[in-house]
Amino acid sequence: MISINNLSVEFSAKPLFDNINYVINKKDRIALVGKNGAGKSTMLKIIAGLQQPTGGTVAKPDGITIGYLPQQMILSDTTTVMEEVAKVFSHVDDMQSRLDSLNAELAERTDYESESYQNLIDRMTSLTERLAMEQSENRIAEMEKTLLGLGFVRDDFGRQTGEFSGGWRMRIELAKILLQRPDVLLLDEPTNHLDIESIQWLENFLITKAGAVVLVSHDRAFIDNVTNRTIEISLGKIYDYAVNYSKFVELRKERIEQQMRAYLNQQKQIQDTEEFIERFRYKATKSVQVQSRIKQLAKIERIEVDEVDNSHLSLKFPPAPRSGDYPLILENVGKAYGDHQVFDGATFTIKRGEKVAFVGKNGEGKSTLVKCIMGEIPFTGSLRIGHNVKIGYFAQNQAQLLDGELTVFDTIDRVAVGDIRTKIRDILGAFMFGGEASEKKVKVLSGGEKTRLAMIRLLLEEMNLLILDEPTNHLDMKTKDILKQAIKEFNGTVIVVSHDREFLDGLVEKVYEFGGGKVRECLGGIYEFLEKKKLASLNELELSKAMAQKPQKVESNQPSTPAPAPEQTGSKKPQMSYAEQREQQKMLKRARKKVEDAEAEIASIEAAIADAEKQMAEGRTDNEIIAQHTSLNKKLENAMSIWELATEEFESLQS
Repeated sequence: MISINNLSVEFSAKPLFDNINYVINKKDRIALVGKNGAGKSTMLKIIAGLQQPTGGTVAKPDGITIGYLPQQMILSDTTTVMEEVAKVFSHVDDMQSRLDSLNAELAERTDYESESYQNLIDRMTSLTERLAMEQSENRIAEMEKTLLGLGFVRDDFGRQTGEFSGGWRMRIELAKILLQRPDVLLLDEPTNHLDIESIQWLENFLITKAGAVVLVSHDRAFIDNVTNRTIEISLGKIYDYAVNYSKFVELRKERIEQQMRAYLNQQKQIQDTEEFIERFRYKATKSVQVQSRIKQLAKIERIEVDEVDNSHLSLKFPPAPRSGDYPLILENVGKAYGDHQVFDGATFTIKRGEKVAFVGKNGEGKSTLVKCIMGEIPFTGSLRIGHNVKIGYFAQNQAQLLDGELTVFDTIDRVAVGDIRTKIRDILGAFMFGGEASEKKVKVLSGGEKTRLAMIRLLLEEMNLLILDEPTNHLDMKTKDILKQAIKEFNGTVIVVSHDREFLDGLVEKVYEFGGGKVRECLGGIYEFLEKKKLASLNELELSKAMAQKPQKVESNQPSTPAPAPEQTGSKKPQMSYAEQREQQKMLKRARKKVEDAEAEIASIEAAIADAEKQMAEGRTDNEIIAQHTSLNKKLENAMSIWELATEEFESLQS
């Protein structure tokens, strides 16, 4: 479908890609992997047509549609969420014109058996499907379903996009792209700003409804669940495997080992042959054998071992100066924004040398408590920092706070003091910013490179309490493992805010769960915590009713939806009045009617589809019946969406 031919890219005369070739096929689910800075985001931009390669071509069929989600974007601040999402349907008239043109071309064609005729039919079918959905009266239901799946609630639909934080604005853009139903989806780190519930919804969408997908993500579980093909970018080359990431890791290791064994055997054969030639070169009695060995040596096809990327990140936190026995003591700490109580009654003590995790769904107060500890926002209760505690803080937006106009070297030079100034080059080299890389401007760095640079600044601080808020965003899997090992070896105290179960496993000895306006202490590691909670994974911490979650506003950095007040021990559920019970019954009746109407509509459409398929089975294959069948299937999908929404509403009222 999309063919990448002899693709080459150079930056400052250094090759990023060197004559790369591969094809993206229909229904491919490709994980694009490689270390930070290998060129994954650049590859997506080139496929999307936003960046031109130094050499080579990207061949795309006429009419193919591509949806591209970058790591960062800019949205209009003058529209509501629904108005912004509805922009994806503004091209309906253009699509209708294209379909009319294809119909006219089809009417003139007679090469029914040719590949180009079949391609024309495929393009018409795809365009008819998208047009049927976008012209449907139910497209509002599609918009609502997509926004709800990505974590919004109905009250958000009329709010201005400018009220939302960057992560929620990313979800708005993702909703727009998914609603376009492009032939190819290019997604660059789509899970960085999603909670687990939304990640699960996106997984299901990509598996069941998307066309081709090219995905850059450092979430191992996500790419394993979604993808069926892995393309690794390493040292300017690509390695293509028709398996998911976990299987790719195994196969790549096996391939390198097999190549190395074959290479060593061949080298021994070559050495033995050369020694024979040298030994008997001047003996007349051996001249025939010598000439034979020379010819044999010339015919050997030399085995090459794929070049392995040996660049290595050396990460080690400096020794922590001794602090008091209890670096952090909280008693009845709470935080509210207006009438909304984010959490209250947080009471716990963190001992020197402990490594703990803050976990829980988005908006429950993990980052808010960190800001309380850092003294960035006011709070209620008592929060005491222990004797001689020096805090090193890595915030979620740390990488974005870097000055894009400075070079990598200048960024560190401006914060380094004392003898460390003489070792800046060595430090940068240990973080894979050696040589010319140290002279790059920050604005051209990848997301992972910026995170590494922000981590260097953190290492220059003398600290004994390390607070890391989502430190693994944008880091590749190898770098995450190195960071994890460095934290394990750090002899100070550590607080990690993360949803990454794999990262937390074996790292923390205590978990603090945020939820329902409370902070609960759970002794033991992450798996002990999961067992006590009877959860299969941290994913279930994110699962909640959609109405319980609300995005945060940029201005106040606060969650928008009040958390439900916990029931007091021994309190009874208040009884409804007779009038309230009557109203409740009416609402239930209306909701049940919506479900029944939706089911009737589905049955009607299914009957029409069965009739159309019967006609096609009897030999009718004209364009009219094909378009009718396609349109009916799209209507069925829309009807199913309405039924799902109606069922959710009915079940919510019942509960």
